[in-house]
Amino acid sequence: MNILIVKLSAIGDVVHTLHVLEALRKGFPGARIDWVVEEDSSQVLFGHPALNRVIVLPRKAWQNRLFKRTHTLSILREALAFVDELRLTPYDLVIDLQGLLKSGVVVGLSRGKRKIGMGGSREGARLFLNEGPIPVGYDQHAIDRYLRVAESIGCEDAGSGGRIPYAESDKASVDDLLCRHGVQDGPIVAINPMAKWPTKLWVAERFAVLARRMREELGCGIVFTGSMSDRPLIDNMVREMASPPLNLAGRTSLKELAYLYTRCRLLVSTDTGPMHVAAAMGCPVVALFGPTAPWRTGPYGKGHVVVRADAGCSPCFRKQCAHMTCMKEIGVDQVLRAAQDTCCIHRMF
Repeated sequence: MNILIVKLSAIGDVVHTLHVLEALRKGFPGARIDWVVEEDSSQVLFGHPALNRVIVLPRKAWQNRLFKRTHTLSILREALAFVDELRLTPYDLVIDLQGLLKSGVVVGLSRGKRKIGMGGSREGARLFLNEGPIPVGYDQHAIDRYLRVAESIGCEDAGSGGRIPYAESDKASVDDLLCRHGVQDGPIVAINPMAKWPTKLWVAERFAVLARRMREELGCGIVFTGSMSDRPLIDNMVREMASPPLNLAGRTSLKELAYLYTRCRLLVSTDTGPMHVAAAMGCPVVALFGPTAPWRTGPYGKGHVVVRADAGCSPCFRKQCAHMTCMKEIGVDQVLRAAQDTCCIHRMF
């Protein structure tokens, strides 16, 4: 049995799909399982014991180079090499869990006897399947939606929680980083304040106030996380504090971030990829939600708390908004109470 998973992006979506990978491995223990993923999310998958091969699609890199009109012939050669790698194995089953044109093209190019996907796909992705789409509910959590696809082919065991594997070198790197900055002792709380959608962002100054109060009232060390592009904005946040906490934005790989969250008692986060990474690693999450629906994409599992304002327009699923009431009406006290409640539930401090 040869199986190909097509789930290209984003980081949170790829983390969600790890549950399906585990279900497939338990359902077909002797199968070869490969996965096509985009470059930005590929770190999540490398080294996973349930995978035989990770096929990386550098789509964004190709787009950037085409936009700059550089190395067009090399892009063509790389694209042909990708197709050759994709078609190297004849698959008994190809599963499209993205449901967009980009994933549909990958499914269409693959050598697969059965090509299946979810109902509700967009951009013509359904045209690349050779079986009817599997009906799923879009008002349920994404993980449960993906697992419905696994169940449809006889894999009903959801696996062991979708954890991201990390190496001893990842662990050693983070431990050394925390030690050098004096936060290795005592409880640690992480704050991940950024998100790709502007409408998912909280008022920046409130994160600094929250961090200060959590340190004073919970007696914990604080670390901020994010990407390298987030670092300048997070630097501005932490400068608001008399004793700035450690800013690890851009200083960890995805694997290192996954391990870091196992060291943390709690993560406070907007609706973004690291929120899902923390939940997958068993770190309790206090998640700030505004334009999106936590019952669809909130932190998965028990012990997490979602903080929302009572805004009648939420969720709107918009990336742009003139007033952003749903996020602005979330207060520091509200988030701090959620953190305290989560700490009490888990007996953290």
